[in-house]
Amino acid sequence: MDFITASFAIAEMELRKLFRDPTELFSRAIQPALWLAVFGQVFSRVRGITIGNVSYLAFMTPGILAQSVLFAAIFYGIAVIWERDLGVIHKLLVSPSPRGALVFGKAISAGVRGMVQAAIIYLIAFIMNIPIRYDPIAIVGVLSGVVLGSAVFSTFSLIIACVVKTRERFMGIGQVLTMPLFFASNAIYPLSLMPDWLRAIASINPLTYLVDALRMLMIDGTQGSHSLFLNFSVLSAVFIVFIFIAAKLYPTLVE
Repeated sequence: MDFITASFAIAEMELRKLFRDPTELFSRAIQPALWLAVFGQVFSRVRGITIGNVSYLAFMTPGILAQSVLFAAIFYGIAVIWERDLGVIHKLLVSPSPRGALVFGKAISAGVRGMVQAAIIYLIAFIMNIPIRYDPIAIVGVLSGVVLGSAVFSTFSLIIACVVKTRERFMGIGQVLTMPLFFASNAIYPLSLMPDWLRAIASINPLTYLVDALRMLMIDGTQGSHSLFLNFSVLSAVFIVFIFIAAKLYPTLVE
């Protein structure tokens, strides 16, 4: 079985499970709604946050979308551990599918989940009358970034699952990693407000590049900290590295 065929076969299997029980997707809509409706409304009144002519809610919306992508993808490893316990991974590993294709297929399904999160954020933004861009080209760019970001963090999650191997350890480490990734990024405040040490951490955080790309695509006239090309290039490079590592570690999950 070739790489592409195997990847889409795995993605199709994952998405079938998702469509059979979409409860998780809709339950995840609560968190971004609360962030925008409560946190965003309150902090839009704080004058210490200077973001030019952009409203704080608009500034924050791409960051909350990136947060939704991160939170949905980072616990993807839990499902992988469940599959191991149910014997699914054993069956996949004895198939002729390339190991990289197994990982890539899961990343594709995570990308679809991410697009659902994007649709939810756009709907919330529309209801709250948050001034973001709704033109087709911008939306296509946002969806591309969301798919790539979901692939990056779901693959990272798979790597963690392969290392820790148990649900209990994964939940603990997942919580430890998720919040620093979020707060050590430009999701809810600009890089210019960060102390130098935090800005240095943010500069190597993949979430920063995802937020930067989404902000440039979603808000008119926004100049990112980096170019759109650089943001997508960094995310792509991280994804390639993660795919390589995850493909090597994936068989060790059953050892």
